[in-house]
Amino acid sequence: MRAASVRTAFSKVSVKSQTVLPAEVRERLAIRPGDRVRYVITPDGVRIEKAPSEVEDPFVAFTEWASQADEEDYADL
Repeated sequence: MRAASVRTAFSKVSVKSQTVLPAEVRERLAIRPGDRVRYVITPDGVRIEKAPSEVEDPFVAFTEWASQADEEDYADL
């Protein structure tokens, strides 16, 4: 059985904490200008995913529940 291929890509963080997604990542996730990305923070690290569009997000209207305290309170749901 053949092991899964692992590839690595790098980018640099600017003084404004901004970075550019490497072409390999954009291609793999089919990310285009205007798309959103989601950072999933786990005990093992951080996973970057293409986020659903706002139309697909049923909770987009509930921005009043978007504080850090709410994130912590509802993290286990």
